[in-house]
Amino acid sequence: MAKKLYTTTMTNKGGRAGEVWSNDHKWDFKIGTPGVDKDSTNPEQLFAAGFASCFNGALDIALQQAGVSAEPTVRAKVSLYQEGNEPDFHIGVDLFGHIDGLDEAETKKYMAIAETICPYAKATRGNIEITVNAE
Repeated sequence: MAKKLYTTTMTNKGGRAGEVWSNDHKWDFKIGTPGVDKDSTNPEQLFAAGFASCFNGALDIALQQAGVSAEPTVRAKVSLYQEGNEPDFHIGVDLFGHIDGLDEAETKKYMAIAETICPYAKATRGNIEITVNAE
């Protein structure tokens, strides 16, 4: 049986034209439409932040397990798509990883390992298009 390590809750009121907050109020954001509401964040930015952070943590674990001492950086580019004119939306993710001191081939190797560790990668596998790139 899996050991639960952490649980958190975020609450939204107003959907994409509202607000979102954590129970401890460390995170309180106005939510708006991507590209329109300049003074707010949007669900895609929040997802990108979580995915980049989670994947980078997994990449760090992969490096530690291999005995490699290097600083990884991960960017997550999340895109929102609409199919036709219907309200049929989906997202896609492009991950870009860099590991100080490693070449592209080595970076790709560790990013592939991180993909097997990262909970975000596991949760989205087969559900959305994800590309993993080394920089």
